[in-house]
Amino acid sequence: MGARRALHFVFKVADRGRTARFYRELLGMSVLRHEEFEEGCKASCNGPYDGKWSKTMVGYGPEDNHFVAELTYNYGIGEYRLGNDFLGITLVSSQAVSNAKKMGWPLKEIAAGVFEAEAPGGYKFYLEDREQAKQDPVLKVTLGVSDLQKSVNYWSDLLGMKIYEKDEGKQRALLGYGDNQCKLELKSVGGAVDHGTAFGRIAFSCAKEEKILTPLVSLDTPGKATVQVIILADPDGHEICFVGDEAFRDLSKVDPNGDKLLDDAMAADNSDKWFAEQKKKKAAA
Repeated sequence: MGARRALHFVFKVADRGRTARFYRELLGMSVLRHEEFEEGCKASCNGPYDGKWSKTMVGYGPEDNHFVAELTYNYGIGEYRLGNDFLGITLVSSQAVSNAKKMGWPLKEIAAGVFEAEAPGGYKFYLEDREQAKQDPVLKVTLGVSDLQKSVNYWSDLLGMKIYEKDEGKQRALLGYGDNQCKLELKSVGGAVDHGTAFGRIAFSCAKEEKILTPLVSLDTPGKATVQVIILADPDGHEICFVGDEAFRDLSKVDPNGDKLLDDAMAADNSDKWFAEQKKKKAAA
């Protein structure tokens, strides 16, 4: 399983402007690429929607060696309901803490030197107030589970993740595909997992020669590589995407025009204005 890599987590965003500000100005991430699509994704990348949407990849570096965020924006959706499935992303960056304070963005110190910041839409980020590491500063993604042992068995026995830590008392476990990769933390929520309508998806790459028994879906991006993906679900219904590594490395190359493409798309987005003129609200998912 050594060839598998943690790639990104997919967030649905309703306010693209404020979201871009949070990732760029507060977290200090860069836009790696931005793409616009006229119709829904065959693998439901943007959720169960058929309309126009966009995908923006942001991070501290390319997905070859960084864990990044995929921000999906559906033009007609103005609100998503959070569940208890996504519990947060933890990263190391004293600069992000400083940025938040300068911006007046709400911070809550939940432990010595660890601050909670909330991205637009309610997604939690935990910022460790230490010097940003030279390697990827994103440490872990935390997902809620209903039965810790059942989930650990799925992720370790079936998906081949290494168990780094397991704490029965705190009902949590830390797993991953490599020592220098972003880890997956599973934490019991003490009941059923509710995915709301804002449910996300975590993505990994796998080598072309790995045997996958279920059908693959080919995803086309205009002017870029076609990748093959498979979508799985763990015992609590968390969506997991495995993508062919070789084609994805080509697809995920950093686009130096990413910032401009995002800014141009936001400037051209008249959906809020149209809904306001019609005295209507965007749909709540």
